[in-house]
Amino acid sequence: MDFFELVQSRRSLRKFSERRVESHTVEKILEAALTAPSSRSSRSTHFLVIENKDLIRHMSYMRDYGSAFMAEAPVVVLVMGDKRATDLWVDNAAISATFVQLAAEAAGLGSCWVHVDGREHMKGHPEMGTAESYLRTFLPIPEEFGVECAIAMGYSPYESPRPRPEQDNSGKVVWLK
Repeated sequence: MDFFELVQSRRSLRKFSERRVESHTVEKILEAALTAPSSRSSRSTHFLVIENKDLIRHMSYMRDYGSAFMAEAPVVVLVMGDKRATDLWVDNAAISATFVQLAAEAAGLGSCWVHVDGREHMKGHPEMGTAESYLRTFLPIPEEFGVECAIAMGYSPYESPRPRPEQDNSGKVVWLK
């Protein structure tokens, strides 16, 4: 499959088969993600790989919306950035997270991004803290790192992905010649 086919076939996957994801597959995905471009080659992005089912289940409660599906993922990659390396750590982490998702697709896995940075633990209740502060209560996240997102990954339980919905992209690209 070439790059353009890969991009067209990728979908966010929120249901996973029970099949275990092999460590060497995750390593290959993260090796690809570590090649992602970064501001001034700061290489500020770091990853935390979680395969422990209890920890993943606990992580699925980091937000009261949009993260519950993670409970059934066989592996979750926390994408973090070293705030000391650059003020553009969020941008660098987002680029790396995209590489994770594309590499997962190339490796035959499905994935779904769950946003962490700036998200409330309980929507409408800022006094409950953030998704990131919740994760810090039980995961070894260095103080100087910010958390951009969690990427749930696994094998799809479906035979083929749903077709991409029709989208009107008119006006989204402007050419100046």
